[in-house]
Amino acid sequence: MKAFGLVGALSVAEAKGYEWRRLAGTSAGSLVASLLAAGYRSEELYRLLETFDFTRFTPSSWYHRIPGIGPGVRLLIKKGLYSGKPLEQWVGELLAKKGVYTFSDLKTRKLSIIASDISRGNLMVLPEDLKHYGIPAEDFSVARAVRMSCSIPLFFDPVKVSHRASKKPSYVVDGGVLSNFPIWLFDQKRPRWPTFGFRFVSDDPQPRSIEGPVSLLWAMFTTMMDAHDNRHIKEQDRVRTIQVPTLDVKMTDFDLSLEKREALYESGVNAAQNFFRDWTFNRYLTLRGVGKDVSLRFGSTRSG
Repeated sequence: MKAFGLVGALSVAEAKGYEWRRLAGTSAGSLVASLLAAGYRSEELYRLLETFDFTRFTPSSWYHRIPGIGPGVRLLIKKGLYSGKPLEQWVGELLAKKGVYTFSDLKTRKLSIIASDISRGNLMVLPEDLKHYGIPAEDFSVARAVRMSCSIPLFFDPVKVSHRASKKPSYVVDGGVLSNFPIWLFDQKRPRWPTFGFRFVSDDPQPRSIEGPVSLLWAMFTTMMDAHDNRHIKEQDRVRTIQVPTLDVKMTDFDLSLEKREALYESGVNAAQNFFRDWTFNRYLTLRGVGKDVSLRFGSTRSG
């Protein structure tokens, strides 16, 4: 649900003429990055998200209709309260409208999606790391990769894949468990163009009610993922990071009101406007530690 803030910030960058050559994202960021890679613009994304009924991602099953123990039973059997299939189907439909199904269909932009293999304790960068699972990267569904990155632990079912070397199953969940801000993927000693990161910053966290083992585990996971958002940013990263306030919106607020969606979008717009007000590429290079011997040439179109 926090994706509204990202779209608002992106609208400002696009208005300034920036285009995207390489994109990466985790969780909500993977959703936005994949759609940008497919050719969507921020205005299109906002129209798609503004009135969409996100409660479609949490449909009731027969498990949920069993009083009291139903959700717990599903959690034990499926390892999640809800299936991630509706999310994957929706993303797949949006990508298909741009002619994108697999990573091989992304002709002009490179996309990297972050997920977490909790069975092996490994960070996954998709599609590159699919080779460790014996899966051809070029044939892998982009929508499935987004689902992996958005599989909030305990909330959505993990995605099960087979690890090639060990011959054992691996359970893949939300990339935010291990890396919620993968801007490091783009680090280069001699950058030819700037890298911009769009990062959520949370307000003071509210106390979580812990009443049993499930709520305890949920609090642990959400604390861990939110901690990535709230960590200190080094000055060399601050110069390339647009920090979007989340306005207390949680990642599972699927019934978010239209007013709150608009407010979160405007939060992203304001954050980006403040960022670009004094931003220059020369300062970016200086703080990124690029030497003065680097020669740079810009065309009429800037790239981010």
